[in-house]
Amino acid sequence: MSTKQELLRRLAQAGDTSLSGQELAGSLGVSRAAVHKAAAALRAEGWPICAQAGLGYRLAAGADLLSEQAVRAACPALAAVELHQSLCSTNLRAKELALAGCPSGTLVLAHRQTGGRGRLGRSFVSPAGKGVYMTLVLRGPLPGAGALALTCAAAVAVCRAVQALCGRRLSIKWVNDLFCGGRKVCGILTEAGMGLESGALDWAAVGVGLNLTATPEDLGPELAGAAASLFPGGPSPCGRAALAGAICAELLALAPAFDCLEEYRARSLVLGHWLTVLEPGRDPYTARALAIDGEGRLLVELAGGGRRTLRSGEVSVRPAPASR
Repeated sequence: MSTKQELLRRLAQAGDTSLSGQELAGSLGVSRAAVHKAAAALRAEGWPICAQAGLGYRLAAGADLLSEQAVRAACPALAAVELHQSLCSTNLRAKELALAGCPSGTLVLAHRQTGGRGRLGRSFVSPAGKGVYMTLVLRGPLPGAGALALTCAAAVAVCRAVQALCGRRLSIKWVNDLFCGGRKVCGILTEAGMGLESGALDWAAVGVGLNLTATPEDLGPELAGAAASLFPGGPSPCGRAALAGAICAELLALAPAFDCLEEYRARSLVLGHWLTVLEPGRDPYTARALAIDGEGRLLVELAGGGRRTLRSGEVSVRPAPASR
C-alpha cells in the first residue's frame, strides 16, 4: 500500500481526531516531509484533508469517503469490491479482471478517473470526489439481446437508485444517457466479451459515470449547457459508496432476465419525438421515434417515409419538420 493510501486509511480511521505529522510519520515508517507530500497529493485528488499547526492532519467533517464497508452495506450480493483513489478507467480495469476470470458481481469503483470513456470513444470528465465512477462485471446467464439490453437495464437501475437515495427522477435518452432538468447527468458504457465456442456473451462490464456534486467549473466549458450534476457544489443527501452499492443492488436484482423495458420506455425522452439520427457510416437524417422493441432497439419513422430499427447510433431531439 502506498504512503498516500495508508495515510488516507489512517485519517479515515481517526474520524474527527487530528493526527500529528510526527505520529503519522512514525506509524507509516516515513519522514514528516513524506507525510506532507502525501497529504498534498491527496488534496490535489479532491480529498478534503485539513492541516493545522500544532494539531496535525484530519479529514474534513462529513467527508464522502469510498469504503468497501459502505458499498457492501448497500449491496451484500457483490462478489468483490475493488476501490481506487485514481484510475484511468473503471471499464478498462473491469475488463482486465473479467478476462482474468473474476466472478460475476465484481465491482470496480474510483474516486476519480484520468481517462474516463463514453460511447464512440468520447471522454467522460470525472472530477475527483464529485461523482460515482464504477463498473460492474456480470457473467451468464446474460440476455440474448446482449449489451444493448444490459445498457437499458443499467439505465433503469441507476434511475431507481437515484430516486430512492437522492429524490431525483431521471429520464433516459436512448440508449445510454440519463437526464435531470434537461441536462445529462449520467452516461452508461457496456462492453462485453463473447465465448468462442458458444457464441454467447461470456461477460459484460457495465460502466456508470454519474455526476453527483460536480460544478460547471469542474466539468469544463466544453460541456457547458449540456452536462450537469444532481447537486452542483453539494452537499448530496447520500454518499458515493452507498449510491454505487444501491445501483449494483438494483442491477443485480434485475438479473438474470433484465426484464425492465416497460420502465425504460416510461422514462424515455425520445418516444414520439422527432430526432436527428447519427449512425456509423451514414449521413445524419431526421426521423420520429416510434417504439423501443423487446431487445432495446429504437424503431424510427423516416421523414421521407419508411422505417428503420436502430441497434446503435446517437440521437438528439429536434423540432418537428415544418412539413412532411
